[in-house]
Amino acid sequence: MGAVRKRHWSFTFLQCFVIGSLVDSSYLSSATHLLSITTRVGNQVVLPCSWKLPLEGASLSACHIQWLDPVETVYEQQGELSWQAPEFTGRAEVPEEKLKSGDCSLIISDAQIGDTGTYESFMVVDGMKSRRTRVFIQSVKLSVFDHKSPQSRRPGEDLVLDLYTSHSMRVVFLGRNSSEWLDLWMRDDNNTEHVEKHPQKEQLTIKKLKRSDEGLYKVLDEQGLTISTVHLSVEENSTVLKLYQDQDSQILAGDAAKSSCSAPLLLLLLLLVSVLVTNF
Repeated sequence: MGAVRKRHWSFTFLQCFVIGSLVDSSYLSSATHLLSITTRVGNQVVLPCSWKLPLEGASLSACHIQWLDPVETVYEQQGELSWQAPEFTGRAEVPEEKLKSGDCSLIISDAQIGDTGTYESFMVVDGMKSRRTRVFIQSVKLSVFDHKSPQSRRPGEDLVLDLYTSHSMRVVFLGRNSSEWLDLWMRDDNNTEHVEKHPQKEQLTIKKLKRSDEGLYKVLDEQGLTISTVHLSVEENSTVLKLYQDQDSQILAGDAAKSSCSAPLLLLLLLLVSVLVTNF
């Protein structure tokens, strides 16, 4: 029995050693330079990673993929087993079926501003006496940006603020003529007549707007980082309606000018007619 176990262990080590050697040479992804990926808060983003395994039917159970940032391990996948850093719990994965085909891309769901950084992927190869070798595969620079938008509403209308993610914890407001940010909403707050959180969607409704509601609205995460910024103006007429009104005013002014010019011409024509009739 001992001999059988020894042969099995030797075969597993040899298989992993061969895989690691191949990945370390000509079977690495051609995109070994630093890739740059950008996304917005709340979106799903894919950090590319690929390698080729030329041995059909070879098992990955003795080897695994590791994703790291400059500080710590972010994600590890070994067969059906996986591990995520606490801040990525439930948000990061390398699908096992894709890993078997050579796709070791890291999928991050619900991207956060704090996810911004540089990530590196490695294949970890087990060796003799519990020694391990990491084979570099790919480096990816991820940039996560906040959302920005101008909004215009009439008095009495509602404003729907997108919170974008369940990690949005707070909304602050800076009035048009104010220099102090005020807390408008916190994640655990109850709904009020003025502010209401949607029961399912990550949306906040500010009801029956007034001119005093004009200003900046910021959605912040747990770390106080900005998820979105909305610049709200509250006006009697929307921008589009104002445009049509301006056009109508110009048309009316033009018609009035034409009318004022045509009246003297008509009078002059009547005088000429009367002179001609008198002479005859």
